[in-house]
Amino acid sequence: MKNIWILNHYAKPSGGRHYKFAENLIKRGYNVKIFCASTVHNSNQNMITNSRKYLYEIHNDVPFVIIRARSYKGNGAERIKNMIDYAAGLMSVSKKFDTEKPDVIYASSVHPLTWLAGYKLSKRYGAKFIAETRDLWPETFVAMGKMSKNSIPAKILYKIEKFIYQKADKLIFTFPGGKDYVESIGLDSSEVRYINNGVDLEEFNQNKTRYVLEDPDLDDDSTFKILYTGSMGIANALNNIVYAAKVLNDKGYKDIKFLLFGDGYKRKELEDYVKVNDIPNVKFKGKVDKKYIPGILSKSDLNIFTGKHIYLYKYGLSLNKMFDYFASGRPTVSNVECGYDMLEKYKCGITVKGGSAEALAEGILKFYNMPKEEYDTYCNNALKAACDFDFKILTDKLEEVILED
Repeated sequence: MKNIWILNHYAKPSGGRHYKFAENLIKRGYNVKIFCASTVHNSNQNMITNSRKYLYEIHNDVPFVIIRARSYKGNGAERIKNMIDYAAGLMSVSKKFDTEKPDVIYASSVHPLTWLAGYKLSKRYGAKFIAETRDLWPETFVAMGKMSKNSIPAKILYKIEKFIYQKADKLIFTFPGGKDYVESIGLDSSEVRYINNGVDLEEFNQNKTRYVLEDPDLDDDSTFKILYTGSMGIANALNNIVYAAKVLNDKGYKDIKFLLFGDGYKRKELEDYVKVNDIPNVKFKGKVDKKYIPGILSKSDLNIFTGKHIYLYKYGLSLNKMFDYFASGRPTVSNVECGYDMLEKYKCGITVKGGSAEALAEGILKFYNMPKEEYDTYCNNALKAACDFDFKILTDKLEEVILED
């Protein structure tokens, strides 16, 4: 089981889940290649702009096979064609790299075409097939009202999902309720394994002091700073943060500040609301390089994330930002009511009632008014949680899946 191919359309040579897995597995003696698309998600960048079918690059000892896929904007037909480009390219380009045949094909969604290509490659090479689910397609679209459960596209996606779950040798879910979901669609869950997202603690702690963002709001010790980092789309429901900020400002808490780092299509709408409603305790800081996030979060008093209330959260969460929050050693408040609540499990934060600005404001005040000893316990618990999700520990779990019969 020494030769492992990781298939992830959206993998990045600069870091991320599969980069970290590959990096750790290579140190343990495995031969690993990551196959990704040339397009960089949520950007206009395409790493192949000529007629070449692929690039082969090595980033910090991690080999990447970058497959040409057309550029796209939004979530329309061009994005679907981009997915097809990647899946079709996998089938042809992989032949250039099979002098040493893979022992394991580890195919990670988001989209199911990666699974299908992975399944076909596993059959071609007689390799173990591991299918990873990071998002439930189409169930997430159905839950968010973007697709009808009885539509033709949904029915096709459900059939692909069931097919893969039945054919894979092992199934990895990034959220803790994977077994529950598989059983809910009437399938055997005995091959389901759980490996959430995580954080490279060594890198996080190095970057905390190495990359320091100079910002007067971050450096203001006279305020209680609530930090958000990440995307600003509809799923993040940051309007909840803005509404809670208004509640606290109207109640006279002038020393509580909300600092929001990130970008997304909802940002301007949120900024406009803040201006029109005169909410001075909310500051939009824009997008920053990920290497600055540890230093930014180290200056937080309380971290926050919000989301739309959808039934799928009963299966738990796998938000990347949550593990950065844990590593910061600061407590977290959330309004995402979910199953397998890690804030509750580790006692490193609290989850309040979803959709209520008042409830979120009260949750914030709990930490604002908390005695130091209790607050410090929450901070220590956050660090303990981060240790459980360090990528070295997660790689141990992945290696167990690779070596299982």
